[in-house]
Amino acid sequence: QVSVVESGGGSVQYGGSLRLSCSFSRVDAKNVYWGWVRRGPNVAREGGAASDSKGRTKYADSVEGRFTISRDIAKNTLYLQMDNLEPGDTDIYYCGVAPRLVESRLIFIGGDWGQGIQVTVSS
Repeated sequence: QVSVVESGGGSVQYGGSLRLSCSFSRVDAKNVYWGWVRRGPNVAREGGAASDSKGRTKYADSVEGRFTISRDIAKNTLYLQMDNLEPGDTDIYYCGVAPRLVESRLIFIGGDWGQGIQVTVSS
């Protein structure tokens, strides 16, 4: 079983920043998509940001230009830098890896996911 540990959430004011981190005990080779998603169904997780095995990234329109996803493959660690946060960003954020991605909607299918971490932005 894969262990996923998320950290870095919390409460900030409008316009503030947070950096989320996520460490995996291991990443199966089939899981080529790494991502952060907001609260969603267990199987199809609608996302905020994705990175593939070649390092290409994709973002939901609502976070494009404000959030940055990055990876440290050697450490099996995923990051999400969240800048210019807005109250609408308030949610539980999950990190994970998955073998499939519906790119047009940033929906991850399957894979290994964390328990979620709360991000709260006040106005």
